[in-house]
Amino acid sequence: MRILHTMLRVTNLERSLKFYSEILGMTILRQKEYPEGRFTLAFLGYGDELSHTAIELTYNWDTDKYDLGNAFGHIAIEVEDVYKSCELFKSKGAKITREAGPMKHGSSVLAFMEDPDGYKIELLSPKRKDWTIYSSVVTFVSVTVFVTSVCVKLVSESTGT
Repeated sequence: MRILHTMLRVTNLERSLKFYSEILGMTILRQKEYPEGRFTLAFLGYGDELSHTAIELTYNWDTDKYDLGNAFGHIAIEVEDVYKSCELFKSKGAKITREAGPMKHGSSVLAFMEDPDGYKIELLSPKRKDWTIYSSVVTFVSVTVFVTSVCVKLVSESTGT
């Protein structure tokens, strides 16, 4: 199993497509209008949908406002340098709601911005502390499994079993 996409309802499809493609650098993967249902779906991402998660923008033609509620948190996007990305995104007109800096009660660098409809987007560095610990554990486990499988194969070949 894997996560395929996250759907966001937007009030102005062209404005949202411009934000996600021109500011965040996503590619528009596919887009289709459904005239009978009076809505349009657009899928964007950083790679093909067969191996990458996408953002689905749903534009309902007759709706011009949504209540975002308080249950949805944010979308997280990894950027090479959070500080530089904030400056770049601001220069393109993005609204940065939390400037780049260390996480409260932690040391990972992050920032927050909003899309045109007010959805929060967290910017994270690949060098963040929480991911470093996780990736080290995954690497250790992967190496352990590989070495164990090589040893089992060698013992099996030497004993003929």
